[in-house]
Amino acid sequence: MMGTLAAVLAGKEISTPKDRYRAHVKGDIEDVDGVLKITHIHVHYFLKVSDEQEKEAEEALNTYLSRCPSAQSVIGCIELTHEISFE
Repeated sequence: MMGTLAAVLAGKEISTPKDRYRAHVKGDIEDVDGVLKITHIHVHYFLKVSDEQEKEAEEALNTYLSRCPSAQSVIGCIELTHEISFE
């Protein structure tokens, strides 16, 4: 997911080197009918950009999941949520 978002950001000319782009990922595992399942994944992205680039980065965040092979593989089975904070 992080790589797909980085690719979408690159298309908007927003650079994502390691010192400017990171993510914190949290997942929930629950007992569903006696089987442990991952039921939710939340990704909190952190990105250093100029004030002028924030809108473009928000647009990228709102569209990248449809292009992400990992997300598309689990949507419908695992709830995915995300957010972005600008630094």
